[in-house]
Amino acid sequence: MQVAVKPVEEAPSWESLVSGWLDGDGEIRTEDLDSPYGRQVWDTYHLIGDVLRSEELAVRPTDLFYARVSKAIDAEPTVLAPQHNRPSVVRLGLSGLAVAAAVATVVWVAMPYFVSTSPAPTQTRVIASANDDAGLRDYVDAHRQFAGVDPVRQVSFDAEASR
Repeated sequence: MQVAVKPVEEAPSWESLVSGWLDGDGEIRTEDLDSPYGRQVWDTYHLIGDVLRSEELAVRPTDLFYARVSKAIDAEPTVLAPQHNRPSVVRLGLSGLAVAAAVATVVWVAMPYFVSTSPAPTQTRVIASANDDAGLRDYVDAHRQFAGVDPVRQVSFDAEASR
């Protein structure tokens, strides 16, 4: 029986709690804000909110900044096609060996269907003949339909009784 293990959820950071509280989600303890770091986080998140709400407070990048970004993009090398590693000789040899083994297996399995397995004419002793009994003849005919010709051919029901 498998037991599902519930992963331990980490407590959200204090900064994410302040951010969520400013967005109207969750609760926060106001005494945590009564410290220099708490005041700095409070002011930073309020500034972020003010900048998002007002375009006048947003800092516009200068043309020099845009020029530096364009120059950095132009200096990056262009990759037209990734370079592929050539397969090793061992890998090519093993894949060829696998193909040869697959072909040999198919030939081994399919060979009995292409080669006639009729034995050389020899003296065979017939124990029972389908011609002697009508029920046996019907039985053999029914099994010949289900099993095909090849398995029934190996049994000599069609041979005349030589006594």
